[in-house]
Amino acid sequence: MAANLMKAENFSIVPMSGEIAKMLTEELDGLGQVPFDTVKIPSGGGLAFEVPGDDPDNPETAQSLTGVIVHHHPVNVYWEHDFDGSGGLPDCSSPDGKHGLDTRTGEVRDCATCPFNQFGSGGKGSAKACKNTHRVYLLRENEALPILLTLPPTSLRAFKDYLAKRLIMKGKRSADVITCIKLKKEKNADGIAYSACVFSKAADLTPGQIEAIQPTCAWIKGVASHVPVVDQSAEPDANDGFVDVPDDEPMPF
Repeated sequence: MAANLMKAENFSIVPMSGEIAKMLTEELDGLGQVPFDTVKIPSGGGLAFEVPGDDPDNPETAQSLTGVIVHHHPVNVYWEHDFDGSGGLPDCSSPDGKHGLDTRTGEVRDCATCPFNQFGSGGKGSAKACKNTHRVYLLRENEALPILLTLPPTSLRAFKDYLAKRLIMKGKRSADVITCIKLKKEKNADGIAYSACVFSKAADLTPGQIEAIQPTCAWIKGVASHVPVVDQSAEPDANDGFVDVPDDEPMPF
């Protein structure tokens, strides 16, 4: 094992048992969906994630996030007017990157053919008016619930490369390994700094750990489609990775 890899045996997994899932369903009945802790990517090229802690008024910061990706899926969001961090909900959103709901008219749109989801529709270069994001549910050590990280468009290529080249082509799924996510500072063509995610494999899970984490993966897949596409804690700031970066490649997922 390479020197920079951690020992998977030391990574403690808390599986989502049927009893915990039942308790969540019963105790949260009528209160809405499971409140996943949402990680924020900093504005302006910052190198530390903002992670909710025990005190909601004082979030913690972390230079890196380490855990198992128990689920991930695309999410598209469209604002008719440029978002400015004022808290407005998107005019259209899609929880699966395939079918979007126009909140003004109730119309269901096909994301593949929607004019706002085409390259060049964003008004600058090849950027899209609709923001193609990707949700990553990361299960950290000794925790039963994963944290939720929404990757902005500027981090999708790095995530695609990590999955395809570092995992899938080597016979691994994202839930078979421990992943480390860090940030690096980048600039777009207009010189605007933003924070981009960097992904690396920290270790391969043992066969026993892979088996133990399957109930969590199955449970997350079952509830992910019901998690609100945008809530107040997850709304983007102006420069937190939602900046215009030329990219005329097809969506990776």
